[in-house]
Amino acid sequence: MPAEPASTPRIRAGALELQLEARRRATRQLKLAATFSFLLLGLLPFLLPLARATLPIEPVGDLLDYVFVLVCHRLPARTLDIAGVAMPVCSRCAGIFAGLGLGALVRWPIMSLKQARVALLLAGLVLLADVIAQDFGLHPLWHWSRLLTGGLIGYIATAALMAAIDREGRRKKRQPNPKSADDTL
Repeated sequence: MPAEPASTPRIRAGALELQLEARRRATRQLKLAATFSFLLLGLLPFLLPLARATLPIEPVGDLLDYVFVLVCHRLPARTLDIAGVAMPVCSRCAGIFAGLGLGALVRWPIMSLKQARVALLLAGLVLLADVIAQDFGLHPLWHWSRLLTGGLIGYIATAALMAAIDREGRRKKRQPNPKSADDTL
C-alpha cells in the first residue's frame, strides 16, 4: 500500500475546521431566526389589538385573529383588553406567548434537557394548581396569576430550546476511529 502524503492530515484537519465553521454559522443563523420568530410570536397577541384600535387593518387583522382562535378558548371574562380591543387570546395564553418571546431573548438559565424537563414539570404543576384554585373558587379570576403561570411555561420552553440549539452548535462532529475493525488482523 502506498504511503499517504505528509499533507493529508493537514488537509483533513482543514476540512474538519471548515465543517465546524459551517456548523457554527448555521447555528448562529438558526438562533437568529428562532429569536426573531419567538419574539414576533410573543408580541403579536399584544400588538394585534393595539393595531386594530389605531389602524385600518381589518382583513389582515381578522386573518391574524383567526389563527389565535385555533389555539385558545378566548372566553371574554378571561381575556384582557388593550386600547378597548380584546386580545386574540386569554390572559394565560397571552402569558405563554409573552414567555416564548422573553425566553428567546433572555435565554437564562442555560438548562440541560433533563433540567428543562423538571422545570417544565414544576411550572406545569404551578399552572395546574392555579387552574384548579380558580375553577373551584378558591380564588377569583386573577389575570396576573394567569399571565405569570402561562409566562413561566413559555419562558422555560423557549429558553430550553435555545439552549439546545446552542449545545448542538457547539458539538463537535465525531471523528472516525483511525483503527477500524477492517485494519486489524
